[in-house]
Amino acid sequence: MNFTRRLIVNILFFGLLALLLLFLLALAGSGGAKPILDDTALVIEPTGALVEQYSVDPATRMFNRALGSHEGEEMQLRDLLRVLEAAQKDDRIERIVLKLDRLDASGLASLREAAGAIAKVRASGKEVVVFSEAMDQKQYLLAAQGSEVYLDPMGGLMLEGLGRYRQYYRQGLQDKLGVDVHLFKVGTFKSAAEPYVLDAASDAAKEADLFWMNDVWQRYLADIARARKLDPAQLAAGIDQLPMGVEASHGDLGQYALKQKLVDGLKTAEEVADLLAERGARDEDADGGFRQVSFEEYLGHLNAKVSPVDPRPQVAVVVAEGEIAGGEQPPGAVGGVSTSQLLREAREDDKVKALVLRVDSPGGEVFASEQIRREIVELKKAGKPVVVSMGDLAASGGYWISMNADRIYADESTITGSIGIFGLIPTFPRALDKIGVHSDGVGTTRFAGSFDVTRPLQPEVGQVIQSVINKGYRDFTGRVATARKRSVEQIDAVAQGRVWSGAQAKERGLVDAFGGVQVAIEDVARRAKLGKAGEYQVRYVEKAAPPFTRLLSEFAASRAGAYVLQESATAQGLARTLLPRALPQTAADLRFLESAIAPTRGVPVRALAYCFCEL
Repeated sequence: MNFTRRLIVNILFFGLLALLLLFLLALAGSGGAKPILDDTALVIEPTGALVEQYSVDPATRMFNRALGSHEGEEMQLRDLLRVLEAAQKDDRIERIVLKLDRLDASGLASLREAAGAIAKVRASGKEVVVFSEAMDQKQYLLAAQGSEVYLDPMGGLMLEGLGRYRQYYRQGLQDKLGVDVHLFKVGTFKSAAEPYVLDAASDAAKEADLFWMNDVWQRYLADIARARKLDPAQLAAGIDQLPMGVEASHGDLGQYALKQKLVDGLKTAEEVADLLAERGARDEDADGGFRQVSFEEYLGHLNAKVSPVDPRPQVAVVVAEGEIAGGEQPPGAVGGVSTSQLLREAREDDKVKALVLRVDSPGGEVFASEQIRREIVELKKAGKPVVVSMGDLAASGGYWISMNADRIYADESTITGSIGIFGLIPTFPRALDKIGVHSDGVGTTRFAGSFDVTRPLQPEVGQVIQSVINKGYRDFTGRVATARKRSVEQIDAVAQGRVWSGAQAKERGLVDAFGGVQVAIEDVARRAKLGKAGEYQVRYVEKAAPPFTRLLSEFAASRAGAYVLQESATAQGLARTLLPRALPQTAADLRFLESAIAPTRGVPVRALAYCFCEL
């Protein structure tokens, strides 16, 4: 047994030692970044979701890339904007090549910000050549900004409009399974929990959704028409006559897109590569035969220029992306404790003079939202101005954490508002009865055990819960009224759980101005009197990865590390096991229902400020 124990320890020790040596050799032999030559094309091929903040840790991302897997890939919007801005001014970059097939586009607000950055590159006189094998309408918002847009002859592109459809579970939960879901809410238009108690969307929900969706859609058509020099009415008519148009093109979606002037030509990837090689500097060793630098390589060059010691004052940026929940949460989610800690870190750092809170959240727990809002208030008390930059979605709890900023910026197509509160309590006595299980016992008062989900919910207990929800709504509208310097009645008139586009929210006083994160940074820097851009540093305040995780990520990113991982069947099996898998909407909705009933000490129901309003 001693021999076996020593053997296992030695194997582990020398295995780790070998990995470490390979890592060091990779660093020693990397030779630094490959220099960028003149007449170089910058190839941007985003893979996965366009996000505000990585939701996957660096080590996992590097391991996945080393194994050739694209599952779980993400691109940070800030990195894309930074690369596009730098390339616009870089004389070595002759043109930009944009490939969009692997982009999993999200909300329209962030896409509009990226589209604006591409349009600036084109306006500077540099070519932007776009190629795709097939595109959806969100990807096309970026593609339309190109100087030339090419589609594979076997590909397709259709503009179809915006739609939002959800599953409704009342019959399945209550009639089939015997689960009674009790909904307590304030707000005529607060429809987030309707799927659990209805079989179809309410008329109020449909009215409110169609109002903001039409505003966002008309802006989308205007953006496309402006970029492609078309008439928005012509685009709308083409969608309305879609069946006839496709039939006239004999079912060829590529030809249909060409006739609609959505693309400039139909070419294969090889033909586009030949075109780029003819226009630019040839490089037989490069993919496609033309001189190029990838997005990742170019970003690496930009990062290499950043000095680890920078004496300039700082504008801190804290990202609040994802659902808001209590306690510590990983990146890609907003934690009442973890996000508050980041804000507190910025407040206590003397180098930080101002802060931008970048919000992309549908909301979540009320108490966790309030914890974050309090930190915003404390930052302002400390003399540090705070500006909010809303991304794709800043609704319900996402608005709660935004309301106390000195100024709120949003895109016209941001989804915001949804000022309302609700609570859910499912009870299971009828479901248990179906399998012959019953709950019984005694209590010292008539309310003892009232919140046991195996018992029917008493009407008097429902009265208590509704009172708690009513109080939460008064808190919400009262705080918004104070923060926005308006009366409670004025806020209630635009609240009631109703969702607005960014443009509609500005008309109603919930948003101050339009602009992206860069505009917000410039604003807060002026408020802190930090001078012009370049006279201050912008720093994203994020939870640091543990040293071992950073070591693994750097090893996986190296050539030697990639080789080891690609040759390791064990590593490949492990990566496939650990990679997260997307859940269908039904599973996500039922998981949300489960989380809503998690017990909270001293509180009869978990008050939620949440909006199911993503497109």
